[in-house]
Amino acid sequence: ANPAGCVTFLSRFSGSCVVISFRLRYAASLMVDIHSHILPGLDDGAESMEIACAMAEMAIADGITHVIATPHASPNYRFVPELVKQRRDEIQSRFEGRLVLATGCDFHLSFENLQDIRDDSTRFTLNQKNYLLVEFADYSIPPSLDQALHQLQLAGLHPIITHPERNPLIRAQPERLFAWLRQGCYAQVTAQSLFGKFGSSAQEMAARWLDAGAVHFVASDAHNTTSRPLRLKEAFEWLSQTRSEEVARALLADNPRAAFEGRPLPYVPEIEDDGDRTRNAPRRTRQRKRFWFF
Repeated sequence: ANPAGCVTFLSRFSGSCVVISFRLRYAASLMVDIHSHILPGLDDGAESMEIACAMAEMAIADGITHVIATPHASPNYRFVPELVKQRRDEIQSRFEGRLVLATGCDFHLSFENLQDIRDDSTRFTLNQKNYLLVEFADYSIPPSLDQALHQLQLAGLHPIITHPERNPLIRAQPERLFAWLRQGCYAQVTAQSLFGKFGSSAQEMAARWLDAGAVHFVASDAHNTTSRPLRLKEAFEWLSQTRSEEVARALLADNPRAAFEGRPLPYVPEIEDDGDRTRNAPRRTRQRKRFWFF
């Protein structure tokens, strides 16, 4: 059997079979960002088309091939899918062949949103497939939201909890996050959290949850070109050095690409109890790891 990440090529020369095996390594130039606020004038993200285009150029230079624009769908920001598509099309026309731009949203579990998603879930999902970014308020997470997540799953959707490491309520009650993950939800950590850009508590929790198998995606959650940039390469390199290249590929390329295309995630770690696992201990997975080359 070949080691993980190896591909075998067969060729025939003078009646003999020559087997050539070599490792195909993912470079940090195939990354997919599933969470960004690149579309201008829709929320607290890009303030102008010029900034949006600068963010797109930043992503390309960083090795990102696909970006999903996910403006807020919340009481503070009205979500209009037609306007979202219009802004996306305008940016995509400027970067055709250089960057693939899709749409989704940063879905708040409000009563109105939960009613609307019943009528047409693709208005809100990532690339109009079956994965949904879900953001919790940082002032209240009532028990009723557990049932709301379950209802989304019954509708065939895969909720992705966005940046839980930055939410003080979830940090204080990590067992709630772990219950959602065991229920079948996924978790996305912000790349900058790994470097303490959102405070030491968020940084510490992100590292702990990585070790516990509670992280399935790392995304930029970019809002601009300065304080919240559309970059992932630094996170890829950090994960490769501190965890493994396999983990870096999974969280920044394989799983995001699967969500982009609406496929099952190829990398789903077995979730451990929070804090029970040492960094170098072996990990099991709930399903076979499948790496897709693109």
